Amino acid sequence: MISALALWSCGSPQVLDVRPLHIRDVSTAESDDPMIRGDRMRRFHGAVSVGEKGERMGYTYTILWNEASSPDAGEIVFEYQQGSTGSRVKKMVHRISDGETSGRAEFAILGKDYREGGRVLAWRCTMYRGGREIASRHSYLWQ
Repeated sequence: MISALALWSCGSPQVLDVRPLHIRDVSTAESDDPMIRGDRMRRFHGAVSVGEKGERMGYTYTILWNEASSPDAGEIVFEYQQGSTGSRVKKMVHRISDGETSGRAEFAILGKDYREGGRVLAWRCTMYRGGREIASRHSYLWQ
C-alpha cells in the first residue's frame, strides 16, 4: 500500500489546473465551507451596496499553470458557452511572456455579461507555447 502511494505521488504534475467558482447570490451562508466562504468574502470586499455586490456575481475561473519545457512566449485561451447565447463560443486570452514557467490567470464572467449571457454551460482552457498546444482541460459538456 505504501509503495503504491509513493508511486502515485511521484506522478507528473498537471500543467493546467482549473478552479471554478460560481457566485449566485450576495449572501454569505454560514453553512458554507470555510474556504468557499473566505473566497466569496474576498471577492465581495469593498462592495457596499447590493448593486455593487450584484456586479461581482457570476463565474470566475482561476487557472494555475506550470510548464517549464518551453521558455517561449505563449497564451492561455479560455473558451466558453453561455445559456442565453446558444451555440456561440466566446473567448478570453491571457498572454504568457518569454521565460515564464508558472503562473496564475483569472477569467471572469461577471455582472452584465453574467446577467445577459446566463449560466456558463461548457468551457475549455488551452495553453499554447511557441505556436503549439501544450495542455488542455475542459468541462464535461464541452464538445
